[in-house]
Amino acid sequence: MTVPLDDTVFDDTGAPVPLPGRVRRVVSLVPSLTETIAVTAPGLLAGATDWCTHPEGLDVPRVGGTKNPDVARIIGLAPDLVVGNTEENRASDVEALRAAGVPVWMTGIRTVDEALASLRRLLTEGCGLAVPGWLDEAARVWADLEPGPPRTAIVPIWRRPWMVAGRATFTGDVLARLGVRNVYAGHPERYPKIPIGELNAAGADLVVLPDEPYRFTAEDGPEAFPGLPAALVSGRYLTWYGPSLVDAPRVLAERLAAAR
Repeated sequence: MTVPLDDTVFDDTGAPVPLPGRVRRVVSLVPSLTETIAVTAPGLLAGATDWCTHPEGLDVPRVGGTKNPDVARIIGLAPDLVVGNTEENRASDVEALRAAGVPVWMTGIRTVDEALASLRRLLTEGCGLAVPGWLDEAARVWADLEPGPPRTAIVPIWRRPWMVAGRATFTGDVLARLGVRNVYAGHPERYPKIPIGELNAAGADLVVLPDEPYRFTAEDGPEAFPGLPAALVSGRYLTWYGPSLVDAPRVLAERLAAAR
């Protein structure tokens, strides 16, 4: 079901997004937004990045990476709308698309509440769709969530060099709602580089290791934190905002509880 669109709406950054009377073709530059649109209105998605893995079996033209999309190919797909994220995509690529006359909707998401509100606006105001059931369900499960026992954690996102989630990140907000305080939540940088010795001396009682952007595994990551319980988690549940938000609280809580 589609709903009428105004000629111009505004994205999360306040930038105007001039839209046609009906949006029929959308190119997504972020995996979580790709899943959001593909699950909500499968026929709407006209292109996605090489890193867009969900829904499984997604069969749409690929337009390169999130940081290095093929702008010419995107323009050639003649989208009515391109969707991206201020953290994932480069301003220069967004500017190039807009200069070519392509409407671009940028999301800016750092908390679960922002994700729920942003996705609702994107789908209804940007794509002209009705609010999907999964989005209402996601809002319900997060509103009803009871945090687990208080714990403190470090959350590496890369190694060589080691980098961790710092201040004002979506990851940090997700964990906080589950009862896990990010040791580096007060760091002045959002993704600081921290030497491994300092990480091990940070006083955390848990290390949370996602499988993206760096693919931490049981053999690659936990050994760097001797004596510290490690929770290996899916980045899709820890860092994505979209249909995965429905199951994320349960899946993450189970993984965190197992790390003792």
